[in-house]
Amino acid sequence: MLKTNKWLLLIFFLGFTPLFFAQNYLLPNEELIFSFETQKGKKLVLAKDKNNAYIIYRFGTNQKVELEFPKKDKNSWQAFKYYFYFRGGGIQNEGMDINHLKFMNADYEYNIYDTYYAVDNNKTIGIEIRNTTTNKVMDIKGSKSTQKGSLVDFRYNELLEVHDAFDED
Repeated sequence: MLKTNKWLLLIFFLGFTPLFFAQNYLLPNEELIFSFETQKGKKLVLAKDKNNAYIIYRFGTNQKVELEFPKKDKNSWQAFKYYFYFRGGGIQNEGMDINHLKFMNADYEYNIYDTYYAVDNNKTIGIEIRNTTTNKVMDIKGSKSTQKGSLVDFRYNELLEVHDAFDED
């Protein structure tokens, strides 16, 4: 009996250990807007407070949030700008759906993207990070199979600035 209990305890511990050490990217008072895992296994989460008190970006590994931006307050919505362009009509009209959510943090511009081009039936997600001092760009591709949520709802959201994707800042 004692040996059986030890095995059950070991199985329980091994089964739930990842849950205890996994980083929480979504708090109980938040709802997911958009998320994906990168092709290198990191996680990007864009969430908001259920009462729209703030919007938050989190990026990192399962064990550690490496960047959380901005502070959790009503002004957080002003830190983000949404850009989009939509042209329907499928392949015949070279249809496309381009969505970008941008923000600045220190000397870096972050551009979360979700794009679709009908011509080659190509959908891409990811984040570009540009050092505004050196102009060096890092493009971190997302894994489409891990995508949850959408940036499209920002088109109708009055909490942050909305621009045509081809507008200049």
